[in-house]
Amino acid sequence: MVWKAIARSAVGTSHEEEKIPCQDYGHYRIFDDVIVGAVADGAGSAKYSRFGSELAVETVIKCFADINELPDQQGFSQPLNQEKAKEVFTKFVKEVIRAFNEKADNKGYSVSDLACTLLVFIATPEWVAAMQIGDGFMVVHSQDAEYQLLFEPDKGEFFNETTFVTSANALEEMQVQVISGKQEFICASTDGLEKVAIRLSDWQPHAPFFKPLEEYLRETLKPEDDEKYVIDFLNSKRLNSRTDDDKTLLLCYFKKQI
Repeated sequence: MVWKAIARSAVGTSHEEEKIPCQDYGHYRIFDDVIVGAVADGAGSAKYSRFGSELAVETVIKCFADINELPDQQGFSQPLNQEKAKEVFTKFVKEVIRAFNEKADNKGYSVSDLACTLLVFIATPEWVAAMQIGDGFMVVHSQDAEYQLLFEPDKGEFFNETTFVTSANALEEMQVQVISGKQEFICASTDGLEKVAIRLSDWQPHAPFFKPLEEYLRETLKPEDDEKYVIDFLNSKRLNSRTDDDKTLLLCYFKKQI
């Protein structure tokens, strides 16, 4: 059994028109049968948020690697409970803030210039631990269940408002969940795809959005085909007619080895 994953972003049409670069970023890393993935969406009001998104995601993955590769520890081979997961994700967020402060000092930025949302998951064949600060969404799917949205996106009190990792209340607003059982498919995304992928009236995943992505990831064998498929999907006229924001997809599938 192995994890198969792909992460790709595409600039939104509104940003293309304004000549603004993509402010999203997503990435993952696989350690044997454990995968860590993260996506971030830079705040539109933050001057250097595109750098913040990338730095946040890469810092989380490095934190995970450092913990997972300690010779005297078992990494994440043992299941996390809710309390332990919160401790781990709190450590990750604090490390992101430390990295933001260091970059801000070196570049003469304000830390708020790097503001972004952040979604992270750690998945094994038997359990998934996940966290979310801000909007965006994370959906999982097991063989004997429906698609499941792990968290309702944080939209704040006012329209187009959310929590960022740089917000004073980020750790208070951080949502954490641990679910047991094999989740064969995981999708993490920024809010550019929310209204297409999630039924906003009751926060239920829209299965027709996820099913073709899961089936493709399950069946295809060539990584270069995955990249073209996802990029073509994110840049499609049909999708861009329904959302003009930056879009990121981090797709994972736990696949049986042949």
